[in-house]
Amino acid sequence: MAPTTIAAPSSCMLLKTPFSLKRGSKALSLNNGRRLSKRLFSCNAIYNPQVRIKREGQPKTLNYRVFFEDASGKKISPWHDVPLHLGNGVFNFIVEIPKESSAKMEVATVELYTPIKQDTKKGKLRYYPYNINWNYGLLPQTWEDPSFANSEVEGAFGDNDPVDVVEIGDSVMAQNLRLSEQWFRDHKSDEEK
Repeated sequence: MAPTTIAAPSSCMLLKTPFSLKRGSKALSLNNGRRLSKRLFSCNAIYNPQVRIKREGQPKTLNYRVFFEDASGKKISPWHDVPLHLGNGVFNFIVEIPKESSAKMEVATVELYTPIKQDTKKGKLRYYPYNINWNYGLLPQTWEDPSFANSEVEGAFGDNDPVDVVEIGDSVMAQNLRLSEQWFRDHKSDEEK
């Protein structure tokens, strides 16, 4: 069974720029439509002792929540209060679903302090049919506009959530990209149905 540690704040150092923040916009852009190299970026976890997590409730229950706290113990929002940019090409990345786990965890966008909770469908906890092979999460202080059709991703509309991120290790990049694409087709698009 996969460990239950989730939501560790980490930061990513971009070696190349697969996405960027357009001037005057809060939306992320995928490299202005240019063809991207297979080696997009490398992401290394950086422990941040100024942000801690606090678990409330029992894992695998409807009331389980993972809250974020600052150094003084005050609850903060991983979506709204953690900065996107750290400088020098380093971005914060909030892991919602850790590698080798199957519980579909997500930031609770309508709850106070936006804790991370397990997603539900028809009142039941959701799981993927297999453990995912990457860390999955969000970029803080971003938002996917549901009224905007993004031509850089085949006209897909935003889902009214923070921008999704998949952390992929260098050694298994090509395989994970194929698996990521298939996973998004099979599972992420099903959420909209």
